[in-house]
This record gives sequence, structure tokens and C-alpha cells, in this order.
Amino acid sequence: MTQTRQLFGTDGIRGVAGEFPLTRDSVYLIGRALGHDLARTNARARVVIGQDTRESSGWIADRLWQGLATVGVEVRSAGVITTPGVAYLASSQKFDAGVVISASHNPWTDNGIKVFSGDGYKLPDAHELAIEKEIFTLLKDADALPGADSTPVIASLPGEAELRQAYVRWLAGSVATDLSRLRVAVDCANGAAAAEAPELFRALKIETAFLHCAPDGQNINESCGALHPETVARFVSENQGKFDLGVTFDGDADRALFSDAAGRVVNGDAVLLLAAREMQARGTLANATVVATTMSNMGLELALKRSGIRMLRANVGDKYVLEEMQRAGATLGGEQSGHILFRDGEATTGDGLLTALRVMEIMVHSGKTLIELVGDLKVLPQVIRNVRVREKTPFAQIPAVQTAIRDAERELDGVGRVVVRYSGTETLARVMIEAESKEQMERLAESIVAAIRSALGA
Repeated sequence: MTQTRQLFGTDGIRGVAGEFPLTRDSVYLIGRALGHDLARTNARARVVIGQDTRESSGWIADRLWQGLATVGVEVRSAGVITTPGVAYLASSQKFDAGVVISASHNPWTDNGIKVFSGDGYKLPDAHELAIEKEIFTLLKDADALPGADSTPVIASLPGEAELRQAYVRWLAGSVATDLSRLRVAVDCANGAAAAEAPELFRALKIETAFLHCAPDGQNINESCGALHPETVARFVSENQGKFDLGVTFDGDADRALFSDAAGRVVNGDAVLLLAAREMQARGTLANATVVATTMSNMGLELALKRSGIRMLRANVGDKYVLEEMQRAGATLGGEQSGHILFRDGEATTGDGLLTALRVMEIMVHSGKTLIELVGDLKVLPQVIRNVRVREKTPFAQIPAVQTAIRDAERELDGVGRVVVRYSGTETLARVMIEAESKEQMERLAESIVAAIRSALGA
């Protein structure tokens, strides 16, 4: 039977900063466990570490560094940098691993630890489980923690500017098109993108207005960024005629969402569609296949089919999209939330900055506006409802929930979809319904939500 990971979710270890598993002691032991794991293949392992702008990211990075250092791992810090920036550095500069301190789109009070292997890819579940076992072993060992005076004072900030600049140079060098005619509004979510986006857009001579680019440790994702794409869309709309598009990143900038020139939100499904067609025309869309997730709208599947492109669905989480891409030999995949994975180049994970550049290049090459590129994407009405739960009991073990799901599927009769799953990063159940009408969609969603809340409500 497959063992369940207790610490690692769909995007690393995540929780409230200062509470287990992100206490000073547990973070130190996570560093030691990761160091032991790396030492099995390289006694002189090297790790690059980066972080987002949360006020807790500094001490978590420092404490993790201490744990790594005690087992002989050499650590270099890139300071505040995007998650894909760390993945790129791990791969391009031959580190044995890359570690990111971030909780992505979560509130500032949360934080997390994400690990990339030396090839720039996220660790497979089995590898994360092996590290977990070592962490729990160390937690039981009273001698695993050092005395207060025996650990060196380590400061991961500001980190090495050259590491950050290497990432920006790579991104800028990936662009073979003059983007200087574009006028773009960019929402950095007061997160990691604030450290690299201004330099990148300046290097490419793009006329840019930056929003939420002044992090203070507590304002990351606050009414801005990819969690609130309507914010940049509203700014573009209020400045009608001044911008060709808006771009918005999440806290660690591994995803991006967009606004067209009229202030309409353009999500990850639409980006997959326009990217798929462009790559198909260039002959780089391997196997005429796109990998999306269970949350992508049926309208995307139909639009791709009209272009002779098949769509496969993976579980939610960009690491699972990547695994399905590798199985299918696909070069494009992603999520409705804005994680887009391009495997026709050097990228190994979703990268919001790279996605923004690719979208802008497609606009310039085609001579079309963003809305013209995806104008035929007709989405079924879709709602996603989140329910706070006290525990993640398998839905198959809750008869009332199973009944509500079966009743909804029977009523939809193939014209629409039902997806009910737990969040991989929060104690939430997510209910997604697609239906022909908004009324039907809302009614069916509420029926399932009520059943979950009755059985598991926090």
C-alpha cells in the first residue's frame, strides 16, 4: 500500500510560520535531513537557497541553512528570488539541490519549504517520503538539536546579486523578439517577482507600470497578485488605451495570469490555448498534445480539439502535470491557475515571468491582441467553492458526500463536470462544478458543499 506523506503536500512542506512543522527546531532538522539525503550521493553537496518576501522567510532560510551546514553541505543564497529562479540556478550552475522558502499564494502568516533536485525538477513523491522518514527520526533524537551556542549565525539575506542576475539574463536571453512596443501593467503581488521583474522588463525595454512592488513582509498577496487578477484588470480598464495587457504573479511568481487591453481577466486555460496553437504552428508542440488538470474548463478541451490538439488531464499540482507531460512526451502543460510548463526549452517548472514573455512574444508575432488570440474559447459556467475542513477523510468514506456527487453527475449527464478534491496545501475541500447554466452550477455546488460541511466542517 502506498504510504501517505505527512509533511510534504503538492508543493513542498507548508504551514503557519512558527508552528510545527515550521518551528525553529523542526526547520533546522529538515535542513539536516535534507543534507543527509544529499550526502548519500555526494559527500560535498552544494545547495542554492532562495526565498520570498514574507517576514518569516529570513529566519526560516537561515535556520535551514544551519541544518544543512552541520552535515557538511555548502550553501549559497540567492536572497529574494522567484521559485523558478531557484530551479534554474540549481540546474544551470550544477547545484545538488535548490531550496525555496515560500508559501506561494498563501497569506503572509504561512510559509513553506520547496525542494528541487539538481536537474531543476521538483522531487518525486517517493523521494519526499524518504526525507520525511529521516525528519521524523531526527525529531525523536534529543541529541539531534545543537546547543544554543554551537550553531553559527547565518544570514541568507541579501544573498548574492550575481545569482539573481544570472536568472534575469537567462530570461531576457530567451526572447528573440522586440517587445519594446508593448505597454504592460505588471502586478508583482508584493512578492518575489518584485526582486526580478523590474530589471527584466527594463532589460527588454518594455514600457511597464508596476503595481504592488513594495513588499513589507506582511503585504504579500494582499488583495493583489494572481489570487486577485481582477486587481490588475481593473487598473488596465481604468487606464483604457494605455496598456496592451496586464500581467499578475503570485507570491513566488511560478504562475501568471493576465488581463487583456479592455480589462478582462485571461486565465491559464486561455494561455494554454494560445501557446498550444503557436507551438503547433512552429512544430514544437510534441505529439499535438497539451496536459491540463482536472480543474481546466471543458471549453479548453473543445477549443483545442478544433485545432487538432488533444488534451490530457493530470491531478492538480504542477509536479503532476509535469509527470503526465513526461509520460505523454508533451512539451506544453499547465493549470487554470496560471502554472504553465514549457518543455521546448530549458525551463523545468512553471515560471510566471517566462510565461509572460512567451505571451507577449506571441502577441507581437501574430499582430493580434490577447482577446483576439483566445476569442473562440467558450467556457462552460464554472464555480469553485472552498470548504474549511477539520480533517481530510477520503470522500469515498462519507456516504452523504458520495450521494451528492453522484446526484450532480447524473443530472449533468455528460454536459458538464464535477471535481471534488482536497487542497494539497491547506485544510480545504474544493468543489468544482461546470454546467450549462449558472443556476444549475450554483445549485449543484451548494448541494455538495453542504454535505461536506455537515460531515467535516471545521
